[in-house]
Amino acid sequence: MQPDEQHSGNQRQIFTVARLNSEVRRLLESQWGAVWLLGEISNFSAPGSGHWYFSLKDKDAQIRAAMFRGSNSRVKLRPANGMQVLVRGRLSLYEPRGDYQLIIDQLEPAGEGLLQQQYEALKRQLNAEGLFTAENKKPLPSPIRTLGIITSPTGAAIRDVLSVLKRRDPELRVIIYPTQVQGATAAEQIRQALATALNRNEIDALLLTRGGGSLEDMWCFNDETLARDIAAAHIPTISAVGHEVDFCIADFVADVRAATPSAAAELVSQDRSEYLRLLEQMKLRLQRSWQQYRQQQALHLQHIQRRLVPLNPQQRLQTKAQQLDEFNARLQRSLRRNLQNSMQQQTQLKQRLLRVSPAFRIEKESLLRAQLQQRSIKAITLHLNRANTRMQSNQQALGLVSPLQTLERGYTISFDEAGNIIRNAEQFQTGDQMRTRFANGEILSRIESIKPR
Repeated sequence: MQPDEQHSGNQRQIFTVARLNSEVRRLLESQWGAVWLLGEISNFSAPGSGHWYFSLKDKDAQIRAAMFRGSNSRVKLRPANGMQVLVRGRLSLYEPRGDYQLIIDQLEPAGEGLLQQQYEALKRQLNAEGLFTAENKKPLPSPIRTLGIITSPTGAAIRDVLSVLKRRDPELRVIIYPTQVQGATAAEQIRQALATALNRNEIDALLLTRGGGSLEDMWCFNDETLARDIAAAHIPTISAVGHEVDFCIADFVADVRAATPSAAAELVSQDRSEYLRLLEQMKLRLQRSWQQYRQQQALHLQHIQRRLVPLNPQQRLQTKAQQLDEFNARLQRSLRRNLQNSMQQQTQLKQRLLRVSPAFRIEKESLLRAQLQQRSIKAITLHLNRANTRMQSNQQALGLVSPLQTLERGYTISFDEAGNIIRNAEQFQTGDQMRTRFANGEILSRIESIKPR
């Protein structure tokens, strides 16, 4: 189709869609420079190309936006749906679809978006330090007799809490530590109220509460120092800040989190109506038990009375006397039996004692020694007799071969000066002395001469 065409004598300029979008894009980019825009991110996407595509919106309108990889690489935060951001960009048009859009070259958190980022960062930090762990949570006492409440004395939260407590547990004592729960100085005031409650030590549990609001309204309950004070409190704490969907740092560090102020009041109070109902049930059970006990005692009394009627006092005395005689006879038999047993035991012990007595052992050893002595004398006598017999026999044998017997028959034995027996004459020399032994003595002589045979 040609862009220019004559029609009805009038000259008209006709555009193609592509040309029109191109002209509009050039017009937007030339007429508008860089603009700053505050809005909430929605429909965020980050394809593999590295570019970011999303919409920026407020309560009345929205605009498409794109941030290319060369620009978003310098951004320190990661965009997410619902994040409030402040951006700088230039207006343009995406020609293939004719979409009016903002090409962003700078992006930073703004408003609640910035607060949300700070909230998430603090939440991660305290969680990593272990302030959220269940091991650090203190159980609530049961029952709670005195409740401390840190809140605004004029807010809706305190009215809701007191209303529930009055209905459920009117005897519960309440101490309010008034403070601001919104604004720049609220966090410090809440910390002071917390310190006062802890120092007084007059309560069983402590409730921190306020009504709903925006993240900025409830920001004081996201204070890091306050969170650490709550976690370190020696009194059990309950956090009930905002509505059920609202969460703050105080909810995580407190020992217990309640969804709403009213829910917190339900949690810390005892339902007196239920208590009274249970009390009434216990009363009825006690009455029934008492009636059953009285009936049982009455039956028991009747049974005893029936047993006592046939026996008059005289009969009872006679019966008791007879029982006494029986008991006495049994006692006598028992005593005799015990005495006999004792005497038997004494005899046995005496015999055992005699067996181990030193005198008994001495007598036994003396008898044994006498027996051994007699046996020894007999053995020695027998041995001596045998020895004498052998000696006499040996003497007789020796006498047969003894030189003395030879001497008795007239023979002599000669010895030289050294005492050696002389067996031949060649052992002497002239002048040597010789000793000759006879049966009844000895003589000394000197050799005068030697005559060989």
